[in-house]
Amino acid sequence: MKEKKNLQGLTAEELKKFAADAGEAPFRGRQLFKWINKGEKSFEGMTDFSKELRRKLEDMAYIGGVKILRIQRDPHDGTMKFLFGLEDGNSVEGVFMKYRYGNSFCVSSQAGCRMGCTFCASALKGLARNLTAGEMADQIYEGEKAAGEKVNHIVVMGTGEPFDNYDNLKKFLEILHHPDGKNISYRNMTVSTSGIIPGIRKLAEDFPQVNLAVSLHSLIDRKRSEIMPVNRAYPLEELLEAAREYTQGTGRRITFEYALIKGQNDSVKDVELMKERLAGINCHVNLIPLNRVEETGLWGSGRKRAEEMAKELEAAGIAATVRRELGRNIDGACGQLRLKKETLK
Repeated sequence: MKEKKNLQGLTAEELKKFAADAGEAPFRGRQLFKWINKGEKSFEGMTDFSKELRRKLEDMAYIGGVKILRIQRDPHDGTMKFLFGLEDGNSVEGVFMKYRYGNSFCVSSQAGCRMGCTFCASALKGLARNLTAGEMADQIYEGEKAAGEKVNHIVVMGTGEPFDNYDNLKKFLEILHHPDGKNISYRNMTVSTSGIIPGIRKLAEDFPQVNLAVSLHSLIDRKRSEIMPVNRAYPLEELLEAAREYTQGTGRRITFEYALIKGQNDSVKDVELMKERLAGINCHVNLIPLNRVEETGLWGSGRKRAEEMAKELEAAGIAATVRRELGRNIDGACGQLRLKKETLK
């Protein structure tokens, strides 16, 4: 018996080809694309198809993706953290967040992570595998169903390094942007990287309107290598030059994420280095009071220190804010998402 094809994560053109190969008119592929990207997973729910066509599709294909295994809600800010089960037994986490400008969803791009950042829960068990474009997109669709609200901003800041999975990331962004899909503006999408320079250059070329966030965490090369091993492959000076190239080439402002670790990167000297080395780069510094991850043994500097640093940077002409701490009560905040192994039921 021929194996069924998973249609989740196929582009509009791929679904048109699937329809044509099945002996159907190509517009059927467009209809499939619309249904799948509304979050529909049953061919029976596709009401503009005949019963005969629905049965035919059922025999040929299925719509996979992710399954919600657990939901945690933060009563203070409305944040929802999801544990999503994958078909192979791995699980990843995603977060639905409410802001004054709309709803945002934090998407995981890998099951686990191989970057090894010392403060982050995502890297504790290493990398299991890359997520497909469909698994990435379906986190949003399932999250919307559970929240009962639509998402209009996407941040690829969950588990994993997006540029370590660039081909699937590219496909995911294109699917979400497609007018027959969610039709989300590229300007409402943000991709975060630990500093993989080739990925920064690819994103600038392929998606100049997508927002870029770079995890910085120190302006001292040796210290950054201790916190973020990726710095050994892509040193700080080269990263800052790539950031300058990105802002000049795209005309977009870059965001530098800076998680404050008590006693490691929050000193007067650290602030002075930020003023010196970020001067002239069209950037915004997002200061993040480190969220506690029990296994790391690290402590955050606290919100008061973050606000002091933000004021000093602003006074020097560098845009800076302190990140709003959403989902902290449910381990859904920055650095707290992780790979889990749970079986789909």
